[in-house]
Amino acid sequence: MSNLTSPIENLKFLKLGGSLITDKARPHTPRLEALARLAVEITAARRENPQMALLLGHGSGSFAHVPASRYGTRLGVSTSEQWLGFVEVWREAAMLNHIVMDALGAAGLPAVAFPPSACVTAARGRLAAWDISPLRIALENGLLPVVYGDVIFDVEQGGTIFSTEDLFAYLALKFQPTSLLLAGLEAGVWEDYPQCTRLVEEVTPQNLAQVAPGIGGSADTDVTGGMASKVRQSLELVQKVPGLQVRIFSGETIGNVSRALSGEVVGTLIHA
Repeated sequence: MSNLTSPIENLKFLKLGGSLITDKARPHTPRLEALARLAVEITAARRENPQMALLLGHGSGSFAHVPASRYGTRLGVSTSEQWLGFVEVWREAAMLNHIVMDALGAAGLPAVAFPPSACVTAARGRLAAWDISPLRIALENGLLPVVYGDVIFDVEQGGTIFSTEDLFAYLALKFQPTSLLLAGLEAGVWEDYPQCTRLVEEVTPQNLAQVAPGIGGSADTDVTGGMASKVRQSLELVQKVPGLQVRIFSGETIGNVSRALSGEVVGTLIHA
């Protein structure tokens, strides 16, 4: 019988960023070849380390971010127009998730989607309730659960949006993974964004003030914050989850996702 409170051994979280799996400069445009390659890399890493448990998340990229920005969905939903926007964001997020799930299935991965809109409830933009026992059972039985940025019903402000990082932050406290891997287009955290000539090897609470001025946001539409938000959230998380390490790296470089899942040094390391 599953222990619903204990950490899951050898667990890693991996996010495939929206910029990696879609063309964020062109609405509604998946990067199908990249998705297929990434799925194969995940398959290879799981085959190499069969004891590894993996929770996968993905961004919404050029799908849901565009209507989310148009309707201001993350800030709350109340008018009829905003509710229609909520549905449009939901539809776009689900559409991309189906594309991702098809790629994972084609690579032979036992992937199961857990749409946040169907199981997560918020209260004034903060996560209020989530029965994570189905996710735990999937992980404990060797499946690959998949979550993604999605609309969320909110008991106080109607609706909002949670990014994959928002979801990971909650799940990391419950499952206590050893690694949280954020794969995007950038090679890591740049000290001089957007010039991008000096890569930051590591970010800690001690050196954040030194590197923070050069960390930028997102070059394209991103209603959930971009790089600066990812770094801030990651630093908060590594201080709450014992032993957790976060890596921000390029999934565009062939083999990097497999390398990261295997524990190799890639990108920027964030730790306490």
